Parts: sequence; C-alpha cells; structure tokens
Amino acid sequence: MLSALAVTPYTVTVLIHADTARYHLERPFSWRLEGTELRGVSDIVPVFLEGLLPDRVYTFWAGQEKLFFRTAPCAGLIDAADYGVSPDAADNAPAFAAAVAAVPMGGTLRVPEGRIASGPIFLKSDMTFWLPEGATLAAIADRAGWPILPDHDAAGRVVGTWEGLPAASFASPVTAIGCNNLAITGRGTLDGGGDRGDWWTWPKETREGARRPRTLFLAHCTDVVLSGMGVCNSPSWTVHLYRCDRLTAAAMRITNPADSPNTDGFDPESCTQVQVRGLHISVGDDCIAVKAGKRGTGEDTRDDHIAPTRHLTIANCLMEDGHGAVVMGSEMSGDITDVDITRCEFKGTDRGLRIKTRRGRGGQVARIAMVDVAMDGVGTALAINAFYYCDADGKSAAVQSRDPAPVDDTTPLIADITVTNVQLRGVRHAAGAFLGLPEAPLRGLRLTGVTVGYDADAEPGETLMACHLPSARHAGLLHRFAQIETDAALTDLLEDMTDVG
Repeated sequence: MLSALAVTPYTVTVLIHADTARYHLERPFSWRLEGTELRGVSDIVPVFLEGLLPDRVYTFWAGQEKLFFRTAPCAGLIDAADYGVSPDAADNAPAFAAAVAAVPMGGTLRVPEGRIASGPIFLKSDMTFWLPEGATLAAIADRAGWPILPDHDAAGRVVGTWEGLPAASFASPVTAIGCNNLAITGRGTLDGGGDRGDWWTWPKETREGARRPRTLFLAHCTDVVLSGMGVCNSPSWTVHLYRCDRLTAAAMRITNPADSPNTDGFDPESCTQVQVRGLHISVGDDCIAVKAGKRGTGEDTRDDHIAPTRHLTIANCLMEDGHGAVVMGSEMSGDITDVDITRCEFKGTDRGLRIKTRRGRGGQVARIAMVDVAMDGVGTALAINAFYYCDADGKSAAVQSRDPAPVDDTTPLIADITVTNVQLRGVRHAAGAFLGLPEAPLRGLRLTGVTVGYDADAEPGETLMACHLPSARHAGLLHRFAQIETDAALTDLLEDMTDVG
C-alpha cells in the first residue's frame, strides 16, 4: 500500500507499505515519479520528493503499485536571495525578515543553496518555508543581541519555556509563534549551532537572563507540516512543539552528538492531534519525549502553562542511541493520553518505551499502546518509573520513600499501558522494570506477544533512575506496586523488584 503524507506545493512524503513495514522495508523497492526524472530505490518506508510543481496531479510508482496525489497550490514563490539572503553574509537574519514579510498569503519562501549563516528567523502564518537540498541554514555562534522569548507574551500566552515551566529562553534558529497553515519542508539541513559557541557548556544554567534555545520551536500553531529536512547540532531540545494542534512531521532526520546535553530529538508538549511518521532520530538524550508541563514547587504555583498532550501517533520511525526511544514525562502534569506507537525500530537506546514521573507532578499517563515494535540492543526495554529522581529534591525521602504518601491532586497516575507483538533482541539490563507508587500503583499494564533475547556480553546496569534499586543484567519483568497482565509465555519472566540500601 502507498500513501501520500505531508503534501506541500513543492514537496511530498510518500510512504511505502507503512501499514506492514516498520522503518525498513522487507525488500528494496524501485520507485519513480511519472513524467519527471525523479527515480530511485528505497529500503525504508518514507520517500521524500521535492522540486515538484504546485497544484499538479502526479503518479508515483513503487514496483507495480501506483499512487495518485496532488500537490498543494502556491500563491507565489519568493526567492530569499532576492532579499539579500546569501552564503556570503555573516548574519542573514535581517534579510530573512524582509523575505518572510514579502511572502504572500499561501506563498512559499525558498532558501538559496549553500551554507546560510543566520540568527533566529521568525515565520508567519499561511506560508511554506522551503529549505531545499544543497541548502544548510546554520545558526551563528555569537549570541550577542540574540532575541529572547519572554515567559509570557503581550497576549499572556506562554512562549518561553524550560523543562515544563514558563521561562525566558533564547529564540530558536527557526521560530514560529501563533502560526496557522505553516509548512517547513525540504531536503536541506537546519543546523542549530550547538557545536559552536558555548551552548553545551551550561546545560542547566541561565545566561543573559535566558535558557538555551531549541533548534526548531513552534508554539500555539495549528495545521502545520514539517517534512524532509535534517536537523542537527541543537543547543538543547531539537524540535520542540508547545501547544500545537494538527501537526504532521514526516521523513525528517534528527541528529546530535551522543554527548550533547539535553538534546532531545522531538518533543511535543501540551499538543493535540500530532502525527510523527518516518523519522530517523539519533541524539544525546531522549529521541521522542512527550510532555505536558509540570507543576511548580514551593511558592511557585503557576499553572497557565499546563495543558494535555493527547492523540499522538508515532509510526514507522527509527530511534537510535538516545537515552530513551519513546518517552512520556517526566513533565506530565497536564496529562499524556491516547498515544499510539506502531511499527517502529529502536536500536541501542538506553531504554525503549519509557514512562517517568514522581510525586508532586499530578496528572496522568494513560491509554498508551505500543504495537509491532522491534528493539535491538536496548538496556531496559520497557521502563515505567514513578520514582524518577528529577529536580533538586528528586532524591529526597518525600519523593523516594516506598512508604505510602497521602493521595491528592499532586499524585501522578499511570494506567492502561498496552504492549503487543514486540520483539526484544540483545536486551542488556531488563526486559521490563515497572515501579509504581504504593499509594497509586500502576494499573492496567498488559503485555502480550513479547519475545525476549539477551546480549550475552552485557554488563550490569541501571534499570530505572530511582533510588534504592540494584543494578541488573538479563533481568525479566521486574515489578513493584504494579498490576500486570501477561500471556502465559511471559509469566516466568515476572519477578518482584526489591530495594537495596
């Protein structure tokens, strides 16, 4: 089966056998776009095409299968070079501002080829930002004069955020706030510049009154397409979506060095109706991290930033070498619900599916389904942790005590997690580690059709980031304060989790 996704005036993502394959196809497919010179061979599900004509019907062939699709219309193509954007300029931000302003409603801005240095670029509604093959948009290293997003704008909306709380933050190299009907697409590269300047030397600090920027940041946006591009070298989280609705991300490549701090790959926070399909992510932290804000502590009682993330689909993606492949939390105070993870591949991540929270968060993580996923070389494949030791008090007795605490609106809940038809190969530490709260046990965890194989050369390691737990090697399904249903093939792997120290 073939399908067209993330259609813009000049680009499209075609998915080959997305209904049966994971990220890699069972066999390579020769493909061609009828009437053009575009053709090739693909061994992965997503095929990204650019250089198309607007409002035109095309026929795509993969083997003997064909797909008809129509590109979106374009009200006018603007070449950023005509407004002074050039590889020769030290900072193209002013030229980009003029070029964006010139784009008509429903028009497209094309970035010229070459390495284009720029400070933050601010997009607007009803436009396509086209970064074609051969173009690299590279953030400048010097942050002097770099725009700062306040925690709240003049309309009272949260725009600057940091780890689930409102906070002044440096604007991202590409920033969109309050934009509707926006597409950011093309086979080019968005380079966040984290490897230049000093961004990675102050991961948890504030400088010049602001937190580190993302590379691509969208807030309060609706009807958005992100497709095709490579995003790399992020100063902090790479692609951060905050309070966005109806967004599709397709066929992107997100890469950061393994030792770059807090460089999550793709973070939807307090978003609804988001599709993530055909992404390849390898980063220095979690690959996909789903968030919903967090409660303040002490005298900080703000809650205007807290809203749910729900109706999220993650499919046909490849996650490699991050801390976690698909992660919920730990910022989940607004609820994370109705998440489907289907036909994906996880390779070499510390954890596979990971849910993390702690006392004081409130909110719930519920109705999470993972189906037909293959994990290879993962540390702990399935990790659910209600004692995650984040924040300054994370290792305190109030957070880490295994004695029941009073149940109130700050008690987080985890329920209805379904894992079906999942292959685990080369597990190092544990097939699963599930630690609920004694006052609010994990409910409705169902595991069926899970097969487990271990890495013979594995060394003992940490299963969950919680206090009082021993290291493990080749463990089965460790659990405490958790209600688990399994098929008969998994019952021998169930093992009570015990504390040490």
